[in-house]
Amino acid sequence: MAKAKTQLTDYDQPSVTVDVLVFTILEDQLKVALIKRGVAPYQGRWAIPGGFVQMEESLEDAARREIQEEAGLNNVFLEQLYTFGDPKRDPRGRIITVAYYALVPGEKLTLAASTDAAEARWFSINELPKLAFDHAKILAEALRRLRSKIEYSTVASALLPEQFRLSDLQKVYEIILGEDVDKRNFRKRMLSFDLLETTSHIDSSGPHRPAQLYRFKQKEIQFFK
Repeated sequence: MAKAKTQLTDYDQPSVTVDVLVFTILEDQLKVALIKRGVAPYQGRWAIPGGFVQMEESLEDAARREIQEEAGLNNVFLEQLYTFGDPKRDPRGRIITVAYYALVPGEKLTLAASTDAAEARWFSINELPKLAFDHAKILAEALRRLRSKIEYSTVASALLPEQFRLSDLQKVYEIILGEDVDKRNFRKRMLSFDLLETTSHIDSSGPHRPAQLYRFKQKEIQFFK
């Protein structure tokens, strides 16, 4: 017997969730924070941290709450990515999600699962598990945005400590873009934008020669002219 279609009423409304892709650079790889779902649907499947927007909070407040509750992260760079609204994207019903992406320096990691997440873990973007819902599509869109934005803004600053070598900055570009960058041309280009300034510190650690440390003149994301 065919299953009867659910009859909608004038009072049925879509629900709204937020999903937040948190990226970092760790072990010279671009990694994303995923949580293992502890509840249905897709229980036991890896997913992007997220959840339903509460009645009294803004979308950004909901996004920051979710990454704190499900991944244990606070005070990170956060930007709205895209809205995903395929009617069949969630088996629980008509649920629209607003996706965000966040960036956090590797030395500030405090990843920890809580609420309805059974586990939280960093995954290399090159070694991802099968994801729940339409999260593979959302992740692909976030990577496209990040790789585009790094070419015309200082968004890389959100993945670096306050002071860094120019070689550290170049490494961030190479990891995100997935290709080598010419050292001489890269340094010339970065310094030409007048967005960096030298500090009074020299990095003498490690096997490399002592190197001047730089920092971005402004903490806010700037755009190349």
